[in-house]
Amino acid sequence: MEILNAQIINVSITMADHGCLTFYITIKGGALGGSIGGYCIGHGYLGADTFEVKHGDGLEAMMRIMDVVGVSRWEDLKGKYIRFEYNGLDSTVKKIGNIIEDKWFDIDKFFKEKQKDR
Repeated sequence: MEILNAQIINVSITMADHGCLTFYITIKGGALGGSIGGYCIGHGYLGADTFEVKHGDGLEAMMRIMDVVGVSRWEDLKGKYIRFEYNGLDSTVKKIGNIIEDKWFDIDKFFKEKQKDR
């Protein structure tokens, strides 16, 4: 495991993936790149009769990410620098940190703990 620096090059919120609302943060650090997110935080699609959010976990995760990075608007994440835990080429980005402060968020652990609590 290594800690590497990266820049957030894109952020998105979409419901284009199988009727699931998801968010993504795309990062690039040197020759490495990746995405954080992809968790279903709501159900719906264009033209749906109903839209559903069972829990506020996805919104809480988004707020925690914003807090770690140090922004108060989601779109302000783009262009910011972070640190991330790198576990090899076949791994996904699960843990991000503030570029200066010792402040971290582990998205995978967060969602696993939320599911365990139910």
